[in-house]
Amino acid sequence: MQNNATETTGGSSIRRSSGSGGSRPRKKKKNQLPIGFGVLTAMIIIGVLLGLKNGTLALYWAFGCCFGFTLQKSRFCFTASLRDPCITGSTSITRAVLIAFAITTIGFTAIKYGAYVNGQEIPGQSYIMPISLATAVGGIMFGIGMVIAGGCASGTLMRVGEGFAMQMLSLLFFVIGSLIGANHMGWWTENFIATAPRIFLPDIFGWAGAVILQLLIIGMLYIAADLYEKKRMGITED
Repeated sequence: MQNNATETTGGSSIRRSSGSGGSRPRKKKKNQLPIGFGVLTAMIIIGVLLGLKNGTLALYWAFGCCFGFTLQKSRFCFTASLRDPCITGSTSITRAVLIAFAITTIGFTAIKYGAYVNGQEIPGQSYIMPISLATAVGGIMFGIGMVIAGGCASGTLMRVGEGFAMQMLSLLFFVIGSLIGANHMGWWTENFIATAPRIFLPDIFGWAGAVILQLLIIGMLYIAADLYEKKRMGITED
């Protein structure tokens, strides 16, 4: 007597047959609702306690919880946006990241320009870092590391919350690497960063020109990513 089972993987169905002697009973799924309600209750209690101490801390806590939930459910990952086109040919996450860049470009420009026209200090200017050899070296090292580890900083933290042991190990070495980098930061600053230029596009192209230029580049990358996926996947338009 044979038992037939059908599994769905990546949109396609795979039919498997096994003899009665080789079939294994499926494990009964545990009811995770009590755990979920317990975690939600703990999050609310922590948020209330933080709010009693400092309202800003409670806001940070709420944002962090919502952001983590969104990352976990959407599987949004910067590593996958750069890795998947090379390995699988899929650029869906790449295009999602580009859309996020476009939205934040408009949003942050509105905030900065609003402060500029009102004669206020433009927020976030201290985060405009010089572009130097340190930028390229850091980008290459981080890119290699996140592909080997299977996740960027946000993706690693999200998967640690899911209980992945590999990401727990990655987080440990992430901390160790950050400490080593901080220890050598003075040398990089003295030899490369201190003399490197800071580039703020509105200073070069004006506010409107900077936004248009950046959105054009993002749009071109989006179209290129879409065409690349269709070519790799062999998708043809009717």
